[in-house]
Amino acid sequence: MKNKNVIVTGGMGFIGSHLTEKLLEDNQVTVIDNESTGKIENIKHLLDHKKLTVIKGSIVDLNLTEIFKGKDYVFHLAAIPSVPRSVKDPFSSNEANVTGTLNVLIAAKDAGIKKVIFSSSSSVYGDTPTLPKREDMPVNPQSPYAITKATGEMYCRVFEELYGLPTICLRYFNVFGLRQDPNSQYAAVIPKFITAIMNDESPVIYGDGEQSRDFTFVKHVVNANILSCEYDKTGVFNIACGRRITINKLVNYINEILGKNIMPKYIDPRPGDIKHSLADISKARSFGYNPKGNFKDELAEVVKLFDI
Repeated sequence: MKNKNVIVTGGMGFIGSHLTEKLLEDNQVTVIDNESTGKIENIKHLLDHKKLTVIKGSIVDLNLTEIFKGKDYVFHLAAIPSVPRSVKDPFSSNEANVTGTLNVLIAAKDAGIKKVIFSSSSSVYGDTPTLPKREDMPVNPQSPYAITKATGEMYCRVFEELYGLPTICLRYFNVFGLRQDPNSQYAAVIPKFITAIMNDESPVIYGDGEQSRDFTFVKHVVNANILSCEYDKTGVFNIACGRRITINKLVNYINEILGKNIMPKYIDPRPGDIKHSLADISKARSFGYNPKGNFKDELAEVVKLFDI
């Protein structure tokens, strides 16, 4: 993608900052973020870029139509992205993830945006035993967060059918990489485990550790966003790597990379968590998505540059 004028909601967040960085190589980018989960530090190295505009504010409150006018595409990543946080505070998740998404879609329709790329989640599948997960499977959300993402997908479909607004929904599977905050109460498992083992502390595993995840390096997610934006089709697509890593194996890998042998601490499973996650990514290959890389090598890259 080149010479476009694009919006990235949530552009100070973990994934959004990586996407913003990549898009700025060849495009004009406007970031919208209220810093509720994103941080200005994530794009500090980009702030002097002549093609970057930063708007601090919430997608719930801003006049998005005015901001979107004259833009080509909207990459909608702004959200409160935590299952445990949504269980504790479902109202805030709904406001940011459902009302916010509706505001984005209305503004995109009114401003004549060419396409909205919506960041969804594998959590919409719930804990159905069938593996791998395919896009034609029924959704079965088991947390308020998962409900908000399934709702966002349905809004995208309806806006395309009723108003002719092209939309594409990308269901991310367990994204990891640099800029994930290990210190948040709701931190993702990989940065939390790296930090613990670096500090010779036992990482906490909810359950027996045999639950598995299709961990996806953030660069693959960035590529998927850009490739799907230029794709002439719409719909829902899994974005993952098509591989399963257990949580116990994750701990072993981090120990190996760091040259340590820190044993985990096992506690009761968390409500809303699913047992296994594995994606069928054949549909996404239709727009050129082809993630290559070894999980342990990708993990080592993150550990090597991890800043605690």
